[in-house]
Amino acid sequence: MTSVLDLAPVIPVVVIENADDAVPLARALVAGGLPAIEVTLRTPAALDAIRAIAAEVPQAVVGAGTVISAANVDAAVDAGARFLVSPGWTDRLLDAMRRSGRPFLPGVSTTSEVVALLERGVTEMKFFPAEAAGGTAYLKSLAGPLPQARFCPTGGVSLASAPSYLALPNVGCVGGTWMLPADALAAKDWKRVTALAAEASALRA
Repeated sequence: MTSVLDLAPVIPVVVIENADDAVPLARALVAGGLPAIEVTLRTPAALDAIRAIAAEVPQAVVGAGTVISAANVDAAVDAGARFLVSPGWTDRLLDAMRRSGRPFLPGVSTTSEVVALLERGVTEMKFFPAEAAGGTAYLKSLAGPLPQARFCPTGGVSLASAPSYLALPNVGCVGGTWMLPADALAAKDWKRVTALAAEASALRA
């Protein structure tokens, strides 16, 4: 598979409360040009949602987010997740993600965490929580000494701030939720989701 960082400029970070919404939501995002979809393991419906998207929306590249244990890794892979994203990492979690055979983005928020991953041969990471951890200024400062590290900043990124992140040489894509407003999801307004996804997919450095 192409690097997760290169699938689209934005990865929607999705919290699904009702598995029945998974397929129409994924189709709306794909129609808007956002094929990589991170379904967070924060709700009881998450694994069923991943399973449904994997089975019924072949154009989507569905992944699992909020992966924080080896058990999460196994469950996500069994459900059909094609990539894994964690908010942080430990040696045990990193080993489990490697064994899965799936592309993964371990979360970092400090220089030491980045260097530790580089030591282990990992060059693609999630920068989280992006805005709280220093935003574009922090990532820009990492590009000089650690140019081999590439990031997907997630956490507080918006339509307005995304272009600043995407302009950085060490950012491949950003993660966000702004194309998934709560009122649109509650109303099952998939056309609005598609329109917002199209706006996000058009973002370029």
